[in-house]
Amino acid sequence: MANYEDFKKKAKETLETIADVSVEAYKIAEEKAKVIARRTKLNADIAHEKALIRHLKSDIGNKYYELHKDDPEIALKKDCDGITDALARIDASKKEIEELKKGGATCSCDECDAEAESAADEECCADADVEADSEPAPEERTENPE
Repeated sequence: MANYEDFKKKAKETLETIADVSVEAYKIAEEKAKVIARRTKLNADIAHEKALIRHLKSDIGNKYYELHKDDPEIALKKDCDGITDALARIDASKKEIEELKKGGATCSCDECDAEAESAADEECCADADVEADSEPAPEERTENPE
């Protein structure tokens, strides 16, 4: 019976050791999970703040452009001119879309903004090609307004 009692005592000690190690492992895992959760929350907070900053910078830029587009500071003149040019291209494209919806054509030259109902329209420049399905030349779209 001594062997059985020794075995029983050894098994009990082993189970207690395993239980102690398990408790320690659980505590370590719990602490690491808390750290990971906190880091994740902080990273999410940082991402939110960066998005807010981007939004506010965009608002500042939009307000500056609206207030100073006709007389920007020298450092911002090129950017303001780029925005103005991009807006003009957008308006021209919207105008052409409306004409295409109506079934008409628009003058495709850079010399005038006249609308042409047909190739024989007198308001359109004589040198311009007038096509109902024409699209602006690719070189007109090279500037990125951002």
